[in-house]
Amino acid sequence: MYYLKTSACFDSAHFLHGYNGKCANIHGHHWVIEVKIKGGKLQRSGEKRAMLLDFGDFKQAVKELAEDFDHTLIHEKNTLKSATIAALKDEGFSLVETDFRPTAENFAAHIYAKLCEKGLPVFSVTVYESPENCAVYGE
Repeated sequence: MYYLKTSACFDSAHFLHGYNGKCANIHGHHWVIEVKIKGGKLQRSGEKRAMLLDFGDFKQAVKELAEDFDHTLIHEKNTLKSATIAALKDEGFSLVETDFRPTAENFAAHIYAKLCEKGLPVFSVTVYESPENCAVYGE
């Protein structure tokens, strides 16, 4: 079995609505995403001969997902008042609304699903919210 791994990062703020602790307040992270793909066979012909996948294509797919969240305030749907959202947008802030609670665990599962939708043979996604703390989603 062959495995390839790449990473990307983004900086963003979030909060955990309904959480009883410091993370209920808006705070930021330097998130690091590590993605591992797997495959049993290398490509047999063409310019990508002897490759599982072109690293450039792999890196670009992961980077695009990270860029969607970079320098934004990430919030779960229905956790901010519409007036708050309107005021933040009026001030020019970049917001990303998710259908999931923005935890490292949910980011890992979300990124895994998005990369699978792009046809990548994803094995695992690791999301670090700090150098010491990460969540892994995968096989």
